[in-house]
Amino acid sequence: MGVVSDRTAAEHEPGEHEPGDREPGEHEPGKREPADRQPGDRQPADREPKQDRARATRQRILSAAVACLAEHGWSGSTVAVVCARAGVTRGAAQHHFRTREELFTAAIAHMAEEWLAAVRARARALPGSGQDRTYAVVDMLVAVHTGPLFRAALHLWVAATDEPALRTRVAALEARIGREAHRLAVEFLAADESVPGVREAVQATLDMARGLGLANLLSDDSARRAGIVRQWSRTLDAVLRPPAA
Repeated sequence: MGVVSDRTAAEHEPGEHEPGDREPGEHEPGKREPADRQPGDRQPADREPKQDRARATRQRILSAAVACLAEHGWSGSTVAVVCARAGVTRGAAQHHFRTREELFTAAIAHMAEEWLAAVRARARALPGSGQDRTYAVVDMLVAVHTGPLFRAALHLWVAATDEPALRTRVAALEARIGREAHRLAVEFLAADESVPGVREAVQATLDMARGLGLANLLSDDSARRAGIVRQWSRTLDAVLRPPAA
């Protein structure tokens, strides 16, 4: 696989890096800092706005990469397509991400963090307890797995099976996201995993959500999915809170 410009840095055509390709705050080659600047001195006043613009550019590239994966899949999500969608040059993209694999795994990781933050925020509005809360948590987890982030991640997962350079990155990312998703599910469900069968039931909920996400890829599966979510939430609630003997 190639670098973000689809060629190694040494293979760039003459003139491909325009002056505007350099990220804000990046020094021109050969340009020296003032001789009297000491380590720890405060940066120039304009450095922070430049860093803000650089962060905004990076966020725009990552969001465009996720959208491209969801719409075009791995093979159709070239760096050129991402750059066009983000409205940046290849040079700007390469400043942040050296390789295509690095770009797309960073994009999924970035969106996963945003998803986790959104899930935590939504959890504050969940019903307080009982079967209504169990249903709301299951419904939320399924909704996440039938959304655009899951679709984008799935394309990356499938590509990783044939791309050795991608496989290691994706495997580590999947493990981290899986652990955090399980932890949040346990937290939101107030599940006591020391009770036999509870840990397996929580993991089965996440596995079911993935399966429903796969079923939704080819056609709208919302009607059947709604019935499954209702039934599984009742089953799960019985495992979480069995009736007193």
